Amino acid sequence: MSSLMDYMEAYKLLGKYGIKALRASYVLNSGEAVKFSNGKPIVMKLISDKALHKSKSGLVKLNLSSAEDIKSAYDELVKRGQGLKPYKILVQDQVSNGTEIIIGGNTDPQFGKLILLGLGGIYVEVFKDVSVRVCPITEYDASEMIDNLKSKKIIAADDKNEEIVKNLLIKVSKFLVQNEGITELDLNPIILHDGTYDAVDLRLMKG
Repeated sequence: MSSLMDYMEAYKLLGKYGIKALRASYVLNSGEAVKFSNGKPIVMKLISDKALHKSKSGLVKLNLSSAEDIKSAYDELVKRGQGLKPYKILVQDQVSNGTEIIIGGNTDPQFGKLILLGLGGIYVEVFKDVSVRVCPITEYDASEMIDNLKSKKIIAADDKNEEIVKNLLIKVSKFLVQNEGITELDLNPIILHDGTYDAVDLRLMKG
């Protein structure tokens, strides 16, 4: 039976492979959230095994920078969390604009670890435009995965973005191969922005 890995545990594990996620931390009160923000925009999320669609359930608060807004958002999430115990409240830096992609991983009984690439956020469900390969992948495989997408010109809008996505695919493939206990991986969205990237949502299943 697979179980969801704790968010910060997943954050640290991916970091060991050079897979960069937004700076994040659990907070126990609104004061800790204000300190984390330090006047810069943050996102606040309620994390619970019982809450599968955080955005749809009103469990994600965006663009919080003032102490008042942060306190109000924290109090609201605590109220919503009463029926979702046990829960934790996570704060993250906020990235405003960029191209959203998804990199996923799965375990196939016949082929073993698979890696997936596509447009991220809601688009993965809307367009069903994804590339899949068996791990481990080479640089050539990573290039092919990008080339095979109808959305190639969006994901690889320039050489820099293409290089970022290629390197990321190779890192994730290595991660999947070397961590047999991870049965599923979902980095969605990863935001490509300003010549770099940040994974925004991390979901790792261990079995």
